[in-house]
Amino acid sequence: MPWRVIWAAAIGNGLITYDFTVYSFSAVIIGKLFFPADNPMASLLLSLLTFGAGFALRPIGALLIGHLADRKGRKPALLLSIALMLLGTGVIAFAPTYDAIGVSAMLLMVGARLIQGFAAGGEIGVASVVLMELAPRAQRCFIVSWRSSSQVLAALLGALVGAALTFSLSPDAMLAWGWRLPFILGLLLGPVGWYLRYHLIEQASTAPQRPSLKRVLTQRVRTLCLGIALMAAPTSGIYLLVYYMPTYLVRSLGLSSGVSLLSACASSLAIVITLPLLARLADRQVGRKPTQYATMLASMLLLFPVFALLVEGVREVASILLIAGYSALLMGNNAVMTVMMVEAFAVQERATGTSIMYSVGVTLFGGFCPFIVTWLIHATGSLMVPAWYLLGALCVSLYALYRFPENPRPADSAI
Repeated sequence: MPWRVIWAAAIGNGLITYDFTVYSFSAVIIGKLFFPADNPMASLLLSLLTFGAGFALRPIGALLIGHLADRKGRKPALLLSIALMLLGTGVIAFAPTYDAIGVSAMLLMVGARLIQGFAAGGEIGVASVVLMELAPRAQRCFIVSWRSSSQVLAALLGALVGAALTFSLSPDAMLAWGWRLPFILGLLLGPVGWYLRYHLIEQASTAPQRPSLKRVLTQRVRTLCLGIALMAAPTSGIYLLVYYMPTYLVRSLGLSSGVSLLSACASSLAIVITLPLLARLADRQVGRKPTQYATMLASMLLLFPVFALLVEGVREVASILLIAGYSALLMGNNAVMTVMMVEAFAVQERATGTSIMYSVGVTLFGGFCPFIVTWLIHATGSLMVPAWYLLGALCVSLYALYRFPENPRPADSAI
């Protein structure tokens, strides 16, 4: 497979994750500037709620952009999603604050997040389908792992940018203008992705049936529901251990902001290293489930020991290593899971089906996860809330994995 195709599929995914990452790292500042409140906790919660609003339109984006990919081709859908992502990022980067335009600033921020959510709804599923369809059958997990890796690398880039700004700028400078720089950098990366996608050559479809949104929503209900549930653990993991962890370490465990951002960097790097290795292993297996069972069960066994050590106050370096190692274990099988989900659908419906499973799963289990966990910690006073949340997500995903119809038909069947 040409690396240009991998880059074309990966960059848009990376831009989505990068924007979501830098927003989560800037949540406290955005809360002060766009959602001012007498209580700092209320301001933070409003900012995190707006972060979650970016997921509200994901299911609709999945339906429309995924169906566009099945009807008109993968390339038009990929071009639309990256264009909308750039629009949302531009609004956030240059939006006037509450002090300048009042309530309109809040509306701009929420609107930008809704646009980004709509784009993300169709982006990730369609990009996964493109890579799987063009990959040799014996390398599907490995090739699709680069789509997953692009998201994690983008999170790493966002974390590095956040850490660099935190260490190099004063708090006043960050509050005044520094927080906008990561979003402007995202705007500079977008046109590269657009160019690569515009010149993408698609695989010709041999499906005898026309794509039918109604057929996907009526005849594939069981597969869709199990796929959505399968997303619980990896989605909760990425949003808690990478995106929310800096806020948790600073506000709940009292660590420095620099160390908290380094934990996100270490976690991202560990996941990127693990993804292709487990994908290679999965490509050699007869089925897609064995490696997923192994990592899910191990994640359940180690979950509470890891968080207990964090809460008890182990040293900063140990905290970073614990979070990074556990993140790699929990999320290192994402590519294998994605391929299994794509293979469950026929050619003319797989972009729609995959996009729905991914977007609804992320919306249910990840979008409002930081908000829910922050509120529960504040309400209960328990610092183990993230562990309980992850345990529930792992139980849901483990059951869905057991019931998911692995390869119910030949992978490229049109029926």
